[in-house]
This record gives sequence, C-alpha cells and structure tokens, in this order.
Amino acid sequence: MESTSTLGYKNDMLSFDGFRNAVIEDYRTAVISREVSLLGRREVLTGKAKFGIFGDGKEVAQIAMAKFFQAGDFRSGYYRD
Repeated sequence: MESTSTLGYKNDMLSFDGFRNAVIEDYRTAVISREVSLLGRREVLTGKAKFGIFGDGKEVAQIAMAKFFQAGDFRSGYYRD
C-alpha cells in the first residue's frame, strides 16, 4: 500500500489527480478483497475446503483505517476476522 506522502500532497492538500488515483486504487483493493472472499466462500460451500472465515463486508472500513494508522498502532478485531 502506498504511503500518504506519495499520493500527491502539496502543503497538506491533495490534488484532484492524487485524490482520483487514491480513490481508484482503494476501490481496486476493495474489489479484489471481496472477490477473494467470494472465491474462498465458494470453495467452502462446494466442499473443496473444510473451513473458512472471511472478512467480506469490511473492506471499506479496513481501507479507511489503513489511511490513518501509523507505525505502532494496532487493531484488535473480532475473533473471526
């Protein structure tokens, strides 16, 4: 994931192109995450995998947290996440 210093900030302001690129990259990450969750769930439901816990539905919250977390921060989530 890109650090916020390379997203196009100038004097703590995000340019329109930087914002657009960040939104597109975040959307791409959320879609890939959801597709992987659906693929894993399909494997469990068809009997190809014995057990699976997936985080689908939480992509946007996780992406938002990733934007603001700094080194040393931690998250203690639900035990099934």
